[in-house]
Amino acid sequence: MSTPRWLGRAGIPMVDAGAWAVGLTGATWLRYEFALDRVDSLGLARIISATVAVVWIAGIATHLYLGRYPIGSLDEVLKLALVSGIVCLSLQGLESLGKPPVPRSVPFIAACLAMVLSVAARLAVRHHRARKARPQADSARRVIVYGAGMRGRELVRAMLSGAAGNALPVALLDDDPALRHTRISGVPVRGTWRELASVARKTRAQQLVVAFGNAAPAKINAVKSLARTVRLDVMTVPPLSEQLRPWTRVVNPRELDVAELLGRPPIEIAVESVSGCLRGKRVLVAGAGGSIGSELCRQVHELGPAQLVLLDSDESALHALRLSLHGEARLDSPDVVLGDITDTDGMSALLGDLRPDVVFHAAGLKQLAVLERYPGQAWKTNVLGTLNLLEAARLAGVRRFVNVSTIKAANPTSVLGRAKRITERLVADAAGRTDGGYVSVRLGEVLGTRGSVLDTFVEQIAAGRPVTVSHPDATRFFMTIPEAVRLLILAAAIGRSGDVLTLDLGAPTRLGELAELLVAFSCADSPIVYTGLGRGEHLHERLFGTGEQDRRPVHPAISHLHVPPLAPQTALDRCARLGSAAAMAELVECPRIIAPRAASPAEMTGIRVIAAGRSGKDVEHQ
Repeated sequence: MSTPRWLGRAGIPMVDAGAWAVGLTGATWLRYEFALDRVDSLGLARIISATVAVVWIAGIATHLYLGRYPIGSLDEVLKLALVSGIVCLSLQGLESLGKPPVPRSVPFIAACLAMVLSVAARLAVRHHRARKARPQADSARRVIVYGAGMRGRELVRAMLSGAAGNALPVALLDDDPALRHTRISGVPVRGTWRELASVARKTRAQQLVVAFGNAAPAKINAVKSLARTVRLDVMTVPPLSEQLRPWTRVVNPRELDVAELLGRPPIEIAVESVSGCLRGKRVLVAGAGGSIGSELCRQVHELGPAQLVLLDSDESALHALRLSLHGEARLDSPDVVLGDITDTDGMSALLGDLRPDVVFHAAGLKQLAVLERYPGQAWKTNVLGTLNLLEAARLAGVRRFVNVSTIKAANPTSVLGRAKRITERLVADAAGRTDGGYVSVRLGEVLGTRGSVLDTFVEQIAAGRPVTVSHPDATRFFMTIPEAVRLLILAAAIGRSGDVLTLDLGAPTRLGELAELLVAFSCADSPIVYTGLGRGEHLHERLFGTGEQDRRPVHPAISHLHVPPLAPQTALDRCARLGSAAAMAELVECPRIIAPRAASPAEMTGIRVIAAGRSGKDVEHQ
């Protein structure tokens, strides 16, 4: 906020001059006990004039009046004290040269009075500015800060100054009982984290910001869980070491607006109303260590399942996930399974022993360009891996199976899209052979996942490299990780067996606009370079394929689509005859093919994955 006109660069010296004039006059009157007839008015006027000149000279010489210090700051007050000392000593020196017009004690008393008046004027201006910058209580987002240490104090001051947007701190919490009832910039410390629920109700808070630097992960998780039970959004202030990483160069002082990135407001899906489908149930998440899988595990964990089993082939990802869920990383826990979905015997044994009620299948390969080069890997992991899980789930009596697909499966032109389209058809076939609910969920481009376009742009900007975009007119449908995960959980509850669910993602976003937005936010000078569409890449993506009807029987933002089923034996026969790449191109849509009999359990357990060679003939039957 700019300095008021009456207190600009010339106004501050005038305030100090007035303070010294009042200080000298008041000190003289005090010295003579208000006997005004004893005051040498002419001599007092001369000493005031000389004092004002010395004040201005000293203020300029010490840079007090050059605008280097925020008004009312400690730095400015210390500099003002130095100027007052110089003026006082100068007056003593002048009086020693002749008969003083005022008593020798007056400069010392005047210096104290002038200092008080000058500081009071500055504090008044500072208070006025702070009041104007403070977010309005009736429209601001009400925030509780957990942590009254240095980080929490700075955060509170930033909020009150308006530097943190429209956020208003209404309370602090801290585990130190000695801090209770203290105030930070007027905001009270109301207790420990265990009192979060009552404090949230009393203050009508909407958000909790965790500003603890050294709290145990278990405690932080407990605080976050408690916050979500009282419907508080939770944010964490990263430690300074994280804030100084190159990543932070892409973050403007104002937070990235998710609505701007999406081109629409995020869609709110209340999963609490359907939490019964997971509470008290045995849940298996395949691909638990991925960006979507890990967040899915966190949200499922909060809904209170009887058992949550984490399945992934990445041991480091499992270690990090279990640490975030439980505050410790015991990889010898029965809830942690290191396994590969392409392992037929392993998946059959796992699901046969576990007998889960719900399976979320978020495992698989997703990088389009890589899979164009290695279609055999797409068949091996995405198609056969899904088939392994489906058959193991069917034999284990799994009631709910949710398969993660992609909107690239709508009229697919890429290996990734074709592989995911085939998994949708395989799920539809399994749904017809079981009594449970087997569904697929098509996700758009999920912001913030590893390898996503947002992740790529951010890394390029942070490294100072050009931002590479495929085509100036290329568009994509974007969604957030919370949107994706809530849709998966909702699909487990409301999905009609055999359906494919997708979210109404509004209008697509142009990739060039997203790149321009991130460059502008980061205040970087990274150029945007257009590289051309890659093989199998759409210029514009679609939510629905040709002939798919948009039905929304349950939720106004969720479409239920029908896909023709595909028998496993048909898929295996096509691959054995044509190779994986050609088979995927043919199997994406073959409703007129009359599938041979479905593979028996004995046949399915006899399927072995050999290797994904370039010939694509990567399966055999024993």
